[in-house]
Amino acid sequence: MTSHTSPSLAAALAAGTVVLDGGMSNQLESAGHDLSDELWSARLLAERPEAVTEAHLAYYEAGADVAITASYQATFEGFAKRGIDRGEAARLLALSVELAQEAVRQAHARGVGRPLWVAASVGPYGAMLADGSEYRGRYGLSVDELERFHRPRLEVLCAAAPDVLALETVPDADEAAALLRGVRGSGVPAWLSYTVAGGRTRAGQPLEEAFALAAEVDEVIAVGVNCCAPDEVERAVETAARVTGKPVVVYPNSGEAWDADGRTWTGRSSFAAEQVAGWRASGARLIGGCCRVGPAAIAGIAGALRD
Repeated sequence: MTSHTSPSLAAALAAGTVVLDGGMSNQLESAGHDLSDELWSARLLAERPEAVTEAHLAYYEAGADVAITASYQATFEGFAKRGIDRGEAARLLALSVELAQEAVRQAHARGVGRPLWVAASVGPYGAMLADGSEYRGRYGLSVDELERFHRPRLEVLCAAAPDVLALETVPDADEAAALLRGVRGSGVPAWLSYTVAGGRTRAGQPLEEAFALAAEVDEVIAVGVNCCAPDEVERAVETAARVTGKPVVVYPNSGEAWDADGRTWTGRSSFAAEQVAGWRASGARLIGGCCRVGPAAIAGIAGALRD
């Protein structure tokens, strides 16, 4: 565990609301790092690991209780494209957890006295493709094939002893089924969060059916949505709470739109810290932000929730 004095994250969610961090990529970019290649923020695990720790630390100091590791786009297949063998890829995956754990130690050394946790990010298959398909799903792979893709890195991340696995930005209920197979029996708690649009998964499935997959999985301590527009959140929270009976996790993006061809965000932000009170009232217990939501916004969320 990250801290011998911290309760489990599941216990913290049962007791109240927990603040999640914001976007890793925008924090790294704001510090001057180029994330334009296919590995995205995972490239810095090999090239500038200290920058990843600094990004986590910025969120802890802003008021986040949980930091998500820089492993969203870190896969054996993606690293292989860069000439990185499986042994080194496994080391980098484990390092993503270690860097966040180091940020916990530094935050406590700087006087952050509250419990802090580390969530190991497990991004969707489409993130490895780096073509925007994580926002579409329907990759043409079976559940068995998706499980074979995810299981090796799940095993490495579990062995690194994070507090929780973040099965995040999942666009498709089939992929969720594969991920849930991978975490059963792991001994590591997890949350499952879909990316959604129009009140459905990005692949078009009803949220009732998508959330129901996690209802009976003991390892899953929270279910919800991330990297969606803020106006999608409240309906999703109500559905997840009703269908699963579990705490709900929500961390939408800024409301801007991702242009996969241009690899840039367009439009205007619609994210506001004032929205989180409504999300909490609807059942959300783990609340933060995703892409384009930075430390200032997380500080606003923390202030709103703790007030």
